Amino acid sequence: MYVLPPHLAKGARSYAELYSDILTTYRSSPLTSASAVTVLAATDVDALCAARMLSTLLHQDDIIHRIIPIAGVDQLLEAVEDARNNLELHTLVMLNMGAYYELGSDDWFGGVDRALRVHVIDSIRPVNLHNYYNTPNVFVWDDGSVEKANQIRKSYEINSITPDYDSDGSNIYSEDEDAHSEGDEEEDEDEYGSTSGKRRAVNNGDKPSKRRRTSHEAFRISREEQEAHRKAVKAYYKGGTTHGQSASAAIYILATVIDRVDNDLLWLAILGLTYQYTTSRISRDYYDTQHTIYDDEVSRLNPIPKEDAQASLNPDDANVRASDELRFTLFRHWTLYDAMFHSSYVASKLGIWKDQGRKRLSGLLAKIGFSIGQTQQLYAHMDMDLKRDLVHKLNEIAPEYGLVELSYPSFMRHYGYRSQPLSAADAVEGLQALMDAASGVRIDIEIEGARNGGEWFGGGRAWQANIGRDIGRKRRENEMGEQHQSTVADQGRYNAAGGPNGPDNKDLEAKRNSWWIQNFWVAYDALSNIAALREALGLSMALHRAIIRQGTSIIDKQDIKTMQGCRIAILSQGPDLALFTQPSILLRLALWLVDALREHLPAITTGSRAKRKSLPFVVACLNENTGTYMVVGVTAALEFGDVRKNEFSVSFMNARIKSNADLRHASFDGSVVEIDREVLKLFLDALCEGPQDEF
Repeated sequence: MYVLPPHLAKGARSYAELYSDILTTYRSSPLTSASAVTVLAATDVDALCAARMLSTLLHQDDIIHRIIPIAGVDQLLEAVEDARNNLELHTLVMLNMGAYYELGSDDWFGGVDRALRVHVIDSIRPVNLHNYYNTPNVFVWDDGSVEKANQIRKSYEINSITPDYDSDGSNIYSEDEDAHSEGDEEEDEDEYGSTSGKRRAVNNGDKPSKRRRTSHEAFRISREEQEAHRKAVKAYYKGGTTHGQSASAAIYILATVIDRVDNDLLWLAILGLTYQYTTSRISRDYYDTQHTIYDDEVSRLNPIPKEDAQASLNPDDANVRASDELRFTLFRHWTLYDAMFHSSYVASKLGIWKDQGRKRLSGLLAKIGFSIGQTQQLYAHMDMDLKRDLVHKLNEIAPEYGLVELSYPSFMRHYGYRSQPLSAADAVEGLQALMDAASGVRIDIEIEGARNGGEWFGGGRAWQANIGRDIGRKRRENEMGEQHQSTVADQGRYNAAGGPNGPDNKDLEAKRNSWWIQNFWVAYDALSNIAALREALGLSMALHRAIIRQGTSIIDKQDIKTMQGCRIAILSQGPDLALFTQPSILLRLALWLVDALREHLPAITTGSRAKRKSLPFVVACLNENTGTYMVVGVTAALEFGDVRKNEFSVSFMNARIKSNADLRHASFDGSVVEIDREVLKLFLDALCEGPQDEF
């Protein structure tokens, strides 16, 4: 069932009531171990912040709990199996996962013969209709998106009835199907059949097992009407995935209702929103709406300073303040030239992968009044007058180069005299870098002062995650448990058995890749350690350099193939190949290609649509250890800051059926899959065979 936030609940149960139920159940249960309340968190920045926020609230209420990071569907299925067998567990919270799957089916939580309550706090849309209307023990923390589902609720209920056509071709349906109360579906106790949990992302609501109801007030539905209802439900799922309210925003609303908000929780909620925007999960319009809300909260919780808002007022100043953020990557911690060079927005307008584009960038900086030496200085060491006039000069001159949307409203957190203030965008960059590459892959970071003036040259050292050795080390060891120990032990067996080609080594490879567990906890600790977070900015810079190197190489070598429904780039060699086998880093590369090439690729003329500036992008990267390809699909919005629905979760499944390929979901994003090397070509051919209007 769904539960709305207080301002939409209209007197019905809301977030606060659900949280109160968690406390009551815990305090009244004779089993109060740490496993009684479990939080499953996806490995993204929003879920990371939401987990920290929820843990803070639970600690304040003396609720023992544990947090388990979950990287993808396979790990989630294992966690669900453990939850079903854990008799002490009574509350399971799922952060940024689960909404798209039919959690009431036997593959998930159907048939559990005890009082297990599952709370789903997920930003992905659409939500499975069964979770909204037919799962009494599953609570979806909704943000109002259910209003769209309510438009086809009748179609969903009719579609769940066994067709019972009589001689005139009509079907019996009861009018009292519409008589259910919204939010409480406890009378709907009939179970639906189940399909594979991994495949439910496509046909969750299309083919439920049938059930029949009878009523004295039945009326007849023709075959045509039945088919129309079926198509309405199908269209709901196949319209493409989007993102709504962040998980951290839902927890912040809860904290507001129970009067627990402070600057720490507000900052984490801001990071969740910023992560959604900087990763193109939400549009600029949606971001502006949410930003206005947080801006009011910042004004309410923080005094308005009389002095410069960029400076800390006292040694203990931990305020959050509004600020404008330039679309230059980590510009406060990098040189101005590098920050602009690694910006996808600047890349799109200037074409920086070409010599001419780099000359235009240098010309822009010269026209503003910066010498070559000044553009190669770290921003922190630049002349104060230049920094003070930077935004004003950019607004005057940058429009000549097509750069008309150089900033967006954001926020900044102060840390007293311990550190310089840190913007929300920079904090997200650091956290995302830690979750992507704190361990599991080798990457070199630049040593400050060792560049010798060149973009591709200079001294460096291998990144090593020193953070977290003392902070929370015992907690991470407990959470990683036997899985971490088995990963280390399996390394010797893996090498002895002949590497990736040895027998049964795919399972060992999967265990060895449990790097994401350690990365999650390293990032979790960095949320409360500003020194660790600032150190991670160097890792973020190294990732951006790798993305630029790889993206530039793809464009220069003309490795992008334009097919019927999308553009495809395949990575099979290169110095950074291992880096791009990580799903989130490969996704960032795909987004950079979309942004960079949006205004430079030729328009496409099709039969059904007149012209389009760009087509969706599919990027595949070879994992030489496992013999598989990581494949991501991203949509190509026509305007910067716009977000289109991602239909690749459906397109990938259609291609799987046509090519008979075995897909493995590498994350909770249906547009990220892993596929065997031998069937990649068949899969991509099948992907491009679909009708043009499917993409």
